[in-house]
Amino acid sequence: MNRRDPTASETIVVPGRNPVLEVIRAGWPVREVLTSVARADERIQRVIEACSARGIPVRSATADELSRLAGKAHHQGIVALCGPASHADLEEGFRRAERAGEPPFFALLDSIEDPRNLGAILRCADAAGVHGVVIPKHRATGLTPAVAKASAGAFAHVPVIRVTNLVRAAVKLRERGLWLVAAVPEGGQELWRSRLTGPVAVVIGGEDKGIRRLLLETCDFSVRIPMFGRVPSLNASVAAALLFYEVRRQRTMQSP
Repeated sequence: MNRRDPTASETIVVPGRNPVLEVIRAGWPVREVLTSVARADERIQRVIEACSARGIPVRSATADELSRLAGKAHHQGIVALCGPASHADLEEGFRRAERAGEPPFFALLDSIEDPRNLGAILRCADAAGVHGVVIPKHRATGLTPAVAKASAGAFAHVPVIRVTNLVRAAVKLRERGLWLVAAVPEGGQELWRSRLTGPVAVVIGGEDKGIRRLLLETCDFSVRIPMFGRVPSLNASVAAALLFYEVRRQRTMQSP
């Protein structure tokens, strides 16, 4: 992976058995793995074997120590200390699309502040084959322990592109031939009636404010998910999953 290191001293804490195993498999720079669970545990043993194959030190720790590191995230008796924090760039997303032989497929996340939402979106992005997820550096959550846990380790497999200006990143994607599609609660085309087969960047807004005006005005068109109940909108991660899989469905139907 082409990863950039903005802060050499920064450490990413990854809690949970599956997330720890995935960051090791993905080749992230894991400095150390701490566990409070007996090494006879089958899933812990799997992590220890992966660490041994890559020369990653493993040491015992107390449950309290792991809880301090993981914060509110449930650590399941194991934590990986990774560093430095790193992010991909837009070009990595394009290279990923080229290797897959597909039109580029990006997601832009505007002001997602809930770590569990970001983690769930990254998990969906990995499952649906999104080539790159663009997030802003400010007014949004970064790669926290809660994000790592909620993503079940998927954050290590999806290029996460952290940018200073989301609108500028959107313009760059449009200049490279992508259609910018905004997910909105009202107005816009029905999702099922929209054409999403070509190069596309799906834009998803934050939990409370949605997509900010300048970014929304940069988009080519908007889509809405039809709602048949009384609640007017969906959780950001649920909406993202529906949009990602509609793109994937249309691409699959178009393929011979």
